[in-house]
Amino acid sequence: MDEVIQVTQWLSSITPRKKAKLFFFTTHADAPTPTVGSNDVDTHEETQLPLATTVALHNFKNIDEFLKKKVNTFSCYNVIENEITKTDYEYLRFYSACKYLDVVPPFLDLEKISAIQNKFEMTDEERDYRLLLDSADLVLEKVCDSLKPAGVPQMWTALRKDRNLIRGVKTIEIIGFFVDPNPTGIKECLFFFIVRHLQMIKKFSRVNTNRLERLIAQCDESSACEEGRTIDFIIDSLRCYPTELYPFGSCLILCVFEDRDGAMQEIEKTMEISRHLGMITHTEKNPTKETIELVKKELMKPKYQFYSSFTCWFMSHGDSNSMLLADGETMEREWFLTSFPDISTFQLKPKVFFMVSCLGANKFRLEGAKFKCQSATCDYYDIGSALIRNRMLDITDSVRDISYVQPMMDTLVAYSTIPDHLSGRANTHGSIYVDRACVLMSENISRGRTLTEILEHLSQDLHEILQETMDEDRIVYKQACHYDSFFRKTLKLPYTRHPKEDVHSAPQ
Repeated sequence: MDEVIQVTQWLSSITPRKKAKLFFFTTHADAPTPTVGSNDVDTHEETQLPLATTVALHNFKNIDEFLKKKVNTFSCYNVIENEITKTDYEYLRFYSACKYLDVVPPFLDLEKISAIQNKFEMTDEERDYRLLLDSADLVLEKVCDSLKPAGVPQMWTALRKDRNLIRGVKTIEIIGFFVDPNPTGIKECLFFFIVRHLQMIKKFSRVNTNRLERLIAQCDESSACEEGRTIDFIIDSLRCYPTELYPFGSCLILCVFEDRDGAMQEIEKTMEISRHLGMITHTEKNPTKETIELVKKELMKPKYQFYSSFTCWFMSHGDSNSMLLADGETMEREWFLTSFPDISTFQLKPKVFFMVSCLGANKFRLEGAKFKCQSATCDYYDIGSALIRNRMLDITDSVRDISYVQPMMDTLVAYSTIPDHLSGRANTHGSIYVDRACVLMSENISRGRTLTEILEHLSQDLHEILQETMDEDRIVYKQACHYDSFFRKTLKLPYTRHPKEDVHSAPQ
């Protein structure tokens, strides 16, 4: 059959709503291009044009033409070995979006997909199409689905009233001020236009969602939200780190065995919980400084930008400043914790580090412990909320910026003990902290718990356990853990428990 006819038949089989979503996923704003970091508004407006004209004319002709052009480009594309191109990213995004929406063209060359994945050095686990979908876009799709057709025009009206958001943007005028969202697919086109527009003018990112939240907050709940949804529910979904679908993220397990009974148990537990959470896991037994440098280099590869999060378990001996490596060398803990979060492939994504080692030699001994109680009541707690608001600064958009990010942002570091203290171990099961952390995470999958809630529960659970030193003094003590958070959003555990077999046999 002629390819033009095939493409026409394929497009005619796709609903308007799915066309809008396919366009949105395919034009993913974070896909690397030669102009990343530039302010080329004209280029972005050209991308927005099909959405704008579809909303204005109630006609999907331009989106159809865009999708036809994509298909033709991929049909003629020759996969070049080694060099990763912009088209490689676009091809993978397009394929994954089609797969997700169940609209894969029957004529799409899957061998080219495989060849591109080879260039990215993807393992069998990483060839799951769900990895290639951007989790932030999936969250936005759900937000759109939670809004009625009348809700998105309310957002549009609020956006049009803010001159700082529309100044100098031509495609805004194509749509006009009033929009009829009732024809099927128009609501989606308008919502996705708003999202990409906010990204274009650098007022929105996968982490910085405040501006979109404010537009949603101005909607009338009764007319804007689908049944069972509220404005608060929709906004809360934007305030979590986007980690939709499988995999939940990449997990690195570093474990030193020397003089650490139960180390193998630690690896087995952390691997099991990472599988249940839907992570793709890499394990390094007895890491050296060279090993860690190689792992860091590995994580800089382009394929890791497809991951939604990064988790690292580092289990070793240590003191207040450093961790002991397998070759007897020490590594500064601060160097490790500042160099890994700075990896560009995980920028704007949650990075969690479980640092399981002693931070000193002190013990919280139970014998002769003295506790002092102090009153925490002070008059200044009675200040009314209205008075506080009146005394707050008026922070305008002109002094806000989302373009530059401190490397440690979106990072959480969980320590198995508190500064200058021991981290306890069981003779055969390894770190007690690791054991309790894995148990609590496993118990709370599918319950909507956040990571920080789990860590707070872990702190309570661990501090109830009586431990005993393994030396001749047999001192009974308690262990306390803590964490430092630079998170800007909430990280929730996934709602689905992933059995072991799902990781290795995920649908392609």
